[in-house]
Amino acid sequence: MARESGSASTAAGVSSRETILNGARALIAEKGYDGMAISDLCTKSGFPPSSIYYHFGNKLGVLAALLERTFEELHALFPNPSSFDDRAPLDRLEAWFTAACASLDERPDYLRLLLVISVGPQKDSESVRATVRRIRDYAHASWVDALTPVLAPEGGRENEALIDQLAVLGQALTDGLSVANSLDGVTYRSQVTPFVALIRGLAEQRARPATKRKR
Repeated sequence: MARESGSASTAAGVSSRETILNGARALIAEKGYDGMAISDLCTKSGFPPSSIYYHFGNKLGVLAALLERTFEELHALFPNPSSFDDRAPLDRLEAWFTAACASLDERPDYLRLLLVISVGPQKDSESVRATVRRIRDYAHASWVDALTPVLAPEGGRENEALIDQLAVLGQALTDGLSVANSLDGVTYRSQVTPFVALIRGLAEQRARPATKRKR
């Protein structure tokens, strides 16, 4: 019986923690991190300040935990480019980007949260900065993985530099789309075709003999 009671207590603790984090995500999206007071979080989550401090220590601890959960959810939600290895390189890129954009259309709060944090002083917190860096590095690595077979299948330092630049561009595209999605209702998926067309044109240009490119 004691074990059952302990299990129930643990489950309740996890549930309260998740409820508080859900409330924090909603409040940060609405007011920004600086505009979110502990009293707001209590009202939103239905838990007293003591519960918030017990689980997270302070307001910054709530943010750090929320970012960590976001990173875990992104891992679970976002496809890996290798999931489409049975396709031709450009089709692989398009399939991966389509799936990634579909995920972002379903959960636009992911990138909005990161953008809200990026303009506030809390971004300088070591714990926050480290988690944001992990999220950004994961996204960058996914872009590199998706683009490399299309534009640099044989490697090379010059090609790697190009892929790195395009990966930054891909991240900037989705960052910007989070604003367009919020303000104008633009979907992430609506930009798959033009971006893939851009990469296709670049790949075709690079595939031409150097003499033809100079003309």
